[in-house]
Amino acid sequence: MTEKEKALLRFGMNFRKVRKSLGLSQDDVAANSDRLIKATISDTENGKRNIELTTLLDLAKGIGKPPMLLLDYDHNSDITIKDLK
Repeated sequence: MTEKEKALLRFGMNFRKVRKSLGLSQDDVAANSDRLIKATISDTENGKRNIELTTLLDLAKGIGKPPMLLLDYDHNSDITIKDLK
């Protein structure tokens, strides 16, 4: 896995953790955002999408939190198989 792929996966895992801690489904996030669909959210959470700044803003709007919250995680943490489940 490249460093870029790891970064995308770490961001996605952090977003999923925040979303779930707020009791929101991917459908909830899509409904609360301006233009996101569930597939975009799923791809982001699984590290399959390199998002744009506007998507970051939509994700934040979808969970009702500031965008900086989504960037507040350990960028250097190791990713384990357990984390991927």
